[in-house]
Amino acid sequence: MWRIGIDLGGTKTEIVALDPAGAVRLRRRAPTPPAYAGVIALVGELVAAAEAELGGPGTVGIGIPGSLSPRTGLVRGANSTWLNGGRLDADLAARLGRPVRLANDANCLAMSEATDGAGAGHGTVFAVILGTGVGAGIVTGGRLLEGRNRIAGEWGHNPLPWMTPEEYPGPACWCGRQGCIEAFLCGPALAAEVDGPGARDASALPARAAAGDARAAAALARHADRLARALAHVVNILDPDCIVLAGGLSNMAHLRAEVPARMAGFVFSDHVETPLLPARHGDSSGVLGAARLWD
Repeated sequence: MWRIGIDLGGTKTEIVALDPAGAVRLRRRAPTPPAYAGVIALVGELVAAAEAELGGPGTVGIGIPGSLSPRTGLVRGANSTWLNGGRLDADLAARLGRPVRLANDANCLAMSEATDGAGAGHGTVFAVILGTGVGAGIVTGGRLLEGRNRIAGEWGHNPLPWMTPEEYPGPACWCGRQGCIEAFLCGPALAAEVDGPGARDASALPARAAAGDARAAAALARHADRLARALAHVVNILDPDCIVLAGGLSNMAHLRAEVPARMAGFVFSDHVETPLLPARHGDSSGVLGAARLWD
């Protein structure tokens, strides 16, 4: 049977199908509609089209922003706020006519990268998504760490550590607080810092900086410094064997070049050798992990 994975992102939704040997046989992407009913319809359409092309049904695993509450079963903590409060697993199962398995998208990323990605062979892997939102997943000893409240890795909604006077109290976050790591480090926040309110796409900033755009260069340097502080906090608490960067912003090569040195000054150690690794599966790590939720 095929293993179908879906990564429900803030701006795009990706679907893949793995054959029994684990090879990718199909991959598609579509814009994510900003409405609950639209998400249900899109997932149904993507799965139906994939199975028609593959010639047979598959299991369905879905990586979502946020997570299902262990108390109510409802989605909570999603930066795609139209998902919050929905019984997404039940509604998708009804739409598809079969059970589905849902997991936090960063957890899917972490399992994928720890299994056969950049974190393979490492004891404890901290895998970060830097994109429309900011989150992380933790795998230790080959097992996903979810925690009692199923929020392990929700690093993006801690306050940015060691804020400067100019940064304090930090921008408002969609979660209702100020100064969250996500509010500083997500793609839309970086874009808005250079191009003003309403800007959301930061992908061109490295090229602009290289071409002499001083405003873009300064924003990228601040972003790298903030990421270094945020990750140093993780190293001080968890001390992972490696940190894997994924998501759209992880493609910015200067992060891997600059962040380790910047991070060292904030880690409570005389020596810091934590490797900062690009996700081996790129921005498809999450969807590959979702496909394996039925393994």
